Amino acid sequence: MNTYEKIYQLHHLMETKTFQDLAGPYKVGVDLGTADVVLAVTDSFGNPVAGSMRWASVVRDGLVYDFRGATEIVHELKSEVEQIIGVKLEKGATAIPPGTVGRNALACSNVIAGAGLDPICQVDEPVAAARALNLEHGIVVDIGGGTTGVAVLKEGSLVFTADEPTGGTHISLVLAGAYGITFEEAEKLKKDSSNHQQIMPVIVPVIEKMATIVKRALNDQGDFTDYPVYVVGGTAYLDGFEYQFSKAFGRKVHVPPHPLLVTPLGIAMYS
Repeated sequence: MNTYEKIYQLHHLMETKTFQDLAGPYKVGVDLGTADVVLAVTDSFGNPVAGSMRWASVVRDGLVYDFRGATEIVHELKSEVEQIIGVKLEKGATAIPPGTVGRNALACSNVIAGAGLDPICQVDEPVAAARALNLEHGIVVDIGGGTTGVAVLKEGSLVFTADEPTGGTHISLVLAGAYGITFEEAEKLKKDSSNHQQIMPVIVPVIEKMATIVKRALNDQGDFTDYPVYVVGGTAYLDGFEYQFSKAFGRKVHVPPHPLLVTPLGIAMYS
């Protein structure tokens, strides 16, 4: 199963609430996002077994601010997947935005521990995405709800990571201001693909800022013009996003299928 097939398969399993009957031991990855929480399970070779997701606002700018809510959601997802596959999940991995340290970093591991998963690994979000994409040489941009993270890999080794505020939440704030609606209404507007053509001119400046964050981070590190660039995260679902980001970035970027699921799949692979 190639990289994109794995992503498609994970999406199918989550949509149908079914599982792929593969041999264990199983690996578990939990992605605590600003707008959602995803739990993904793979076999020892990184092939998807099952998964589940909840839309939730328990994290802000990469930091857990609703510890109890986050723990309850992960516990619910864990129980749901355990019922689907008929196996108790005991260990797991999670991820953090690059540069997150100290208690802020420990909070993510503490959340899954409180949900009944022994936290055995924690990885930078864009690094996890690179693992899912099987990327040995290139750049991964992970656009979360609150931040834009970037990781550069050369010959399979991580050479640089960075993270700055600006993500999907900022797009919703711009939409709320432009249309005179609440943040919650803006989130619904953004998630409905039938609205994407209408809202794109309004949110292009935010996409341009995301591209600028990545360009500035890379310019300070050297010449990466021959590195392929992949963009993941829920914001990349927006119709026209890939074109607008590429235009602002100055060269072609690639958005894989179901970009929201790439990072949680990679987290599981690190478990």
